[in-house]
Amino acid sequence: MAAPPSQASLLLQKQLRGMDPPPLSPSSPPDSSRSRADPCPGVPCFVADLAKNPVDGFSAGLVDDGNVFEWQVTIIGPPETLYDGGYFNAVMTFPQDYPNSPPSVRFTSEMWHPNVYPDGRVCISILHPPGDDPNGYELASERWTPVHTVESIVLSIISMLSSPNDESPANIEAAKDWREKRAEFKKKVRSLVRKSQEML
Repeated sequence: MAAPPSQASLLLQKQLRGMDPPPLSPSSPPDSSRSRADPCPGVPCFVADLAKNPVDGFSAGLVDDGNVFEWQVTIIGPPETLYDGGYFNAVMTFPQDYPNSPPSVRFTSEMWHPNVYPDGRVCISILHPPGDDPNGYELASERWTPVHTVESIVLSIISMLSSPNDESPANIEAAKDWREKRAEFKKKVRSLVRKSQEML
């Protein structure tokens, strides 16, 4: 007998399907379409969230239709940055206890960035587990909390592409290039942007 779907699974399914309350009729009172006991926490709310507040330069879908915990995402390099015009694919993996724990994000497209490990894993504060940072680099308030949404994660990644943080880099070589050989860094990134466009 199959196990019943987890709360996180149901939440992710809702978000992917964009299950949002039906539009209010003119005679409906405000907020009558959603129960206050069901604030739609977690992954399922994401798609509904994105339907209401679309994030420019981003698209998502399931890697496998049978697994709502793994999403294929494409992030378009933000305008007026080194990554402008690039199409960067990544996999967003949600844990079973989402939204209590953060998802992980790993670029499957080649990426040269101080805050992306050589294997593609994204290293930004809101993807780090909740609580105090054992290394003392981040405040607890900068780390994951269950109020974060897929939208806030994507916006943080777009912000990361716009403004690399080389103070605690995930990719030491990329951080060195960013600090000491900016022209070489730019050349590598522009090459990756062209490569990503050719893959379309």
